[in-house]
Amino acid sequence: MRSLDVGFAVETGPAGASLGHPTGDALRAPRVLGPGATVALVAPSGVLAGDADVDRAVATAVSLGWQPRVGASVLARDGYFAGSDTARAHDLLAALDDDAIDGIWCLRGGYGATRLLPLVAPAITRHVQDPRHAPKALLGYSDITALHAAWQQAGGVSYHAPVARAVLPPFSRDALVAAVGTRDAVSWQAPDATTVRGGVATGRLVGGNLALMAALCGTPWAVRGRDAIVVLEDIGEATYRLDRMLVQLRLAGTFDGCVALACGQFTDCPEGAEGAQRSVHALVQELAAALNVPTVLGLPIGHVDDQWTLPLGGLATLDADAHTLQFRTTLHL
Repeated sequence: MRSLDVGFAVETGPAGASLGHPTGDALRAPRVLGPGATVALVAPSGVLAGDADVDRAVATAVSLGWQPRVGASVLARDGYFAGSDTARAHDLLAALDDDAIDGIWCLRGGYGATRLLPLVAPAITRHVQDPRHAPKALLGYSDITALHAAWQQAGGVSYHAPVARAVLPPFSRDALVAAVGTRDAVSWQAPDATTVRGGVATGRLVGGNLALMAALCGTPWAVRGRDAIVVLEDIGEATYRLDRMLVQLRLAGTFDGCVALACGQFTDCPEGAEGAQRSVHALVQELAAALNVPTVLGLPIGHVDDQWTLPLGGLATLDADAHTLQFRTTLHL
């Protein structure tokens, strides 16, 4: 066991068996992003601030030992999008088609990835299921939840990870390297998290941003929680809106058969609405009681500087009492 002194450790050892996909097929492991990996930088959602965002992302990728390739349209602007739907989709499709690229790192979230799904999902499916090579690793979070859902629907694993334009503090950097740069088992602990409902559960990691999960309801890319540990996080939503989205997901059957809830940070989510107070903890407690599953709140996941990188679609074990999460990208622990 090799300690990284940031709340987690990496356990070296032989690879195990492949993880079962909800359809009964095995999920496909992405390529390992070690030194020398070629990584495409794309902007499938919101507009970038300017050259500084791209320069920072390139410098970060180089510091990780990766070779960055910047998408042709990342600095385009179309209202609040980083270019038109066609331009943003083109950069993503070009990265998928380029055999030299090992990973696709999204520069930012914002809004717009859901608009691309009809344009890119068929190519994602072909790429993930191509038996000639391991799928490329997809990295990002927030609005990128929509692309993660398409990756898992196609039978692949992708990474809920910091976006490329963000400043990468040591905690997040070490977590990113540990998750994407190895096939070893990773074990993390979050001592400051809160046990909402105790217990231990093992299942696939699914989910991501709550608002995007709600937006995907009723689409072919709706998140399925059966036999899964559902990951939840969000930013800038009043608790009554969080409540509404959680109820929507419950009514849509998203949580049916899930084995645990791994709740991250709900950043800048005010508790008051027209004088009425209800906390995020109360919402999560209500959901955990209804589902009767182990639940943790306050994990370092989401819109915070220090965050874990998680393999969505990969198998994990959550200990809600010890606040630990152990996973291997797609392999049984």
